[in-house]
Amino acid sequence: MAKIDLKLVQELRTRTGLGMLDCRKALEEAEGNMETAVELLRKRGAAVAAKRVGKDTQEGLVHAYIHPGSQVGVLVEINCETDFVARTEELRNFAQDLCLQITAFKPLYLKPEDVSPEFIAHETEVFKAQLEGANKPEKVIESIIKGKLEKLFSEICLVKQAYLRDDQKTIEDCVQDLMARTGENITIRRFARYQVGA
Repeated sequence: MAKIDLKLVQELRTRTGLGMLDCRKALEEAEGNMETAVELLRKRGAAVAAKRVGKDTQEGLVHAYIHPGSQVGVLVEINCETDFVARTEELRNFAQDLCLQITAFKPLYLKPEDVSPEFIAHETEVFKAQLEGANKPEKVIESIIKGKLEKLFSEICLVKQAYLRDDQKTIEDCVQDLMARTGENITIRRFARYQVGA
């Protein structure tokens, strides 16, 4: 096994926020390939996150943000398992990023399950009307409508939106990564966006 350069390990640590030992092991397994190592760490992180999902999240923080000009304000509540994680700089930074995300992208809901059935039914009817006369089989039309709904959710649901700092990830992915790094279940409980005149 080739010796892994410490600079490469530090670069991976900077990119992922994970420990030096985890980064070194991933790079060794990936034979020095940075992208493969990142992917390995994300898969391991997802496995860790999946194990934590059922854990109680009674601790956490409420973060407030007022956008320059004082026309927009955001409150977000993030829950975790311990007050130790709730007080970390990492969780506070994530809360701040979430507030910026909510300010910029104006999500209406936290997750797809929160969207009212009436709203989904209305949008489905609109999509069907758009596809009238398309001469496509019913299965294809259903598939197209499903894709359009998923795209809609990626615009109006916070956890499905592309992360403003890395559009290759969703907010949901960022929460999973944070769970992997902290070793705790972390949930975004709720948010509120206020805008003058809206």
